[in-house]
Amino acid sequence: MNFVYILKTSGNTLYIGQTCDLEKRLKEHREKSIRSAKYIKYFDSFELVYSESFETRSEAMHREAQLKKLTRLQKEAIIAK
Repeated sequence: MNFVYILKTSGNTLYIGQTCDLEKRLKEHREKSIRSAKYIKYFDSFELVYSESFETRSEAMHREAQLKKLTRLQKEAIIAK
């Protein structure tokens, strides 16, 4: 299973990523490990506000790219659903 996820940072920004192990990835971000996204390291905390699952990594990567192209308002509408 592959996931696309959206994190809301303590700075009220949105971060979009994809992974095959969501719990492990969130732990990496929380611990600010070397594998964590550089962007996330700049913030004190974050909250998982949205996730979707996909059968293949290719599908997840495609959806991640789609989400990243959306405006903040469009992303917030998806999160609100």
